[in-house]
Amino acid sequence: MAKPVVIVVGADKGGVGKTTVSRTLLDYFSANNVPTRAFDTEFPRGTLKRFHPGLTEIVDITTTPDQMKIFDTLNAASPSVTVIDVRAGLLSPSLVALRDIGFLDAAKSGQITFAVFHILGPSIASLDEIAETANFMQGAKYFLVKNFINNTSFFEWDQATYNSYFHRIKDATELTIPKLNEMAYEQVEVASVPFLKFVANKGAADEAANYSFVLRGYVRHWLSNVWTEFDRIKLTDLVGTKAAARSGEK
Repeated sequence: MAKPVVIVVGADKGGVGKTTVSRTLLDYFSANNVPTRAFDTEFPRGTLKRFHPGLTEIVDITTTPDQMKIFDTLNAASPSVTVIDVRAGLLSPSLVALRDIGFLDAAKSGQITFAVFHILGPSIASLDEIAETANFMQGAKYFLVKNFINNTSFFEWDQATYNSYFHRIKDATELTIPKLNEMAYEQVEVASVPFLKFVANKGAADEAANYSFVLRGYVRHWLSNVWTEFDRIKLTDLVGTKAAARSGEK
């Protein structure tokens, strides 16, 4: 049986685009034919589930029963990848819970492949999260994600400050999510479909849609750039497959 893969996407700061990154991951794995499931911890409303309802379950990750829903089913679940979109403010508490239930030890011993996509904001407070999170990263693949989706600027005024935080983490990998045209992003939000379906001009139930040719082009170009970053970090190797001829890249 293939080793379970768990990817946590989160930050302790809000408004940094965590769910956007989770959505690109689900589209990437779908295009590479990697079976995936997702948990949306923005309980009870959920945001990720609105875009990927068939793959996503809303959970309260602070409760033991919902932790059991996620982690007691890792070996029983048929999808090989579990993506957990962690609500703002819950990254550190979630990592503490993973330590306390023995998950981090299992990852350290090689029973589980564990990766953290830590979405950074442009503040010192966000950089302080790196030092906090570093204590939990033994045995994990740690990705520090600069998400430019919100027109963010990342310490161009003081690269030394940024580097002093970044280099505290051995083997951390920096990742960049480029900016998407605002109108294109808004249109995908209104459509409430995955980026891949928007590009393919399909609605939520795979019916034909009538999205703007121009905005679809912006999303296609942006998604291709995001996936180039995922290819660069060999994301499919993480789950034991090679990048496929992708169904969504046309």
